[in-house]
Amino acid sequence: MNRILFLLIVGLMAACDGSELFTVQMNEPVLMTEAAFRSSVKVKSESKPIESYGKICFYNGYLYISAPGEGIHIFDNRNPAKPLNVGFIELTGNADIAIKNDLLYADALIDLVWFDVTNPAKPALKGRLENVFPYTYPATGNDYRCDYSTMFAADGTQNGVLVGWKVRKRKIPADDYYEVQYDPASPSPSASASFTSKAESSTGTNGSMSRFAIYDKYLYAVINYEMQIFDLTGEQPQKVSGEEGNTYIGNVETIFSYKDNMFLGMPTGMSIYSVKNPTQPERCATITHVLGCDPVVVDNDLAYVTVHSGNFCGQNNDELFIVDVKDVYHPKQLVSFTMTNPKGLGVDSDKQTLFLCDDGLKVYKIGDDPQTLVSNRLTHITGMDGYDLIPYNNVLMMIADDGLYQYDYSNINALKKLSVIPVKKTN
Repeated sequence: MNRILFLLIVGLMAACDGSELFTVQMNEPVLMTEAAFRSSVKVKSESKPIESYGKICFYNGYLYISAPGEGIHIFDNRNPAKPLNVGFIELTGNADIAIKNDLLYADALIDLVWFDVTNPAKPALKGRLENVFPYTYPATGNDYRCDYSTMFAADGTQNGVLVGWKVRKRKIPADDYYEVQYDPASPSPSASASFTSKAESSTGTNGSMSRFAIYDKYLYAVINYEMQIFDLTGEQPQKVSGEEGNTYIGNVETIFSYKDNMFLGMPTGMSIYSVKNPTQPERCATITHVLGCDPVVVDNDLAYVTVHSGNFCGQNNDELFIVDVKDVYHPKQLVSFTMTNPKGLGVDSDKQTLFLCDDGLKVYKIGDDPQTLVSNRLTHITGMDGYDLIPYNNVLMMIADDGLYQYDYSNINALKKLSVIPVKKTN
């Protein structure tokens, strides 16, 4: 009994002086030199299997899918019943894509990189703007704490570019455990069968999860609490200088361009910025709701916003909101509907149809009364966890956790599956 009491006292003393060790999972930085990081871009004509899902962009018959942190898949989708995986752009740190006038713009962590896609299957690297997205770190994809100690030299300079994280088990004192910083990066990690009947577009169509949007001759990027603006009129993009070039907007996950406005999906709601003066965005209004990650799409002066649980955005609600944005200075929330776990969404204006990634794929007819939307459900296809989608010219392109799904919705009451390209998961 005396020995047991002695050991108990020693244990309590160790806990009190902070010397007790915790075994924890920690994210340790993976660093590259700036030279290696910027020289790592490669355009490959051989295909690479989809191993994870990310942001999507459709442009002139080709579908571009981000492989979060790694690069961009290229699919010849002119026949969506038989999409062809025709190439891959190795681009370390990529998450988002936008295309205008045969130029593909993509982020590479701290840099903006662009490619000529006049020949979509063989993009040509054209240039890079360095350090335009400062303090951009890759997402961890988990909720473990991060150890930044190896990132910086004694003089405070960073030991290269942070390109990823390795999870390791660590034994650390109790006091140190509570001092380790939490990861600030949000996880993103990511027709009948023909498109020829519709005129080619000079601007790509992005999914609702995008942080890139194009308006007029400008690219808008919402990264790290700021809206960055790039002028695309010259031979190469130029970051708009001065205060207009960096507009503080808070924590934003998505951006959607509609008329002369940008609609921003935020953890606390939706903000609207006028870009009638493209280089000087004006905040019009913010509408708040429960905390959540929110993609936004707008059609016919109605904004459709989803929030979902099971993520890092701090809530457990799963809802679809409809907001009247005819007066962008005074938006009005009209109705909210409880959903299962909604994510990306899109609207076909011609067919007045809403497509929603929720417990698979749900399709709704948009009527005159937003209150009746859920009672106008046309289709519910289950069996996949959809992330984002693009409806275009009677073809629905949807990226899900297990693959790229495509449907012919020329008959909106009877969707026809055209093709599925599976995600080849590595673990």
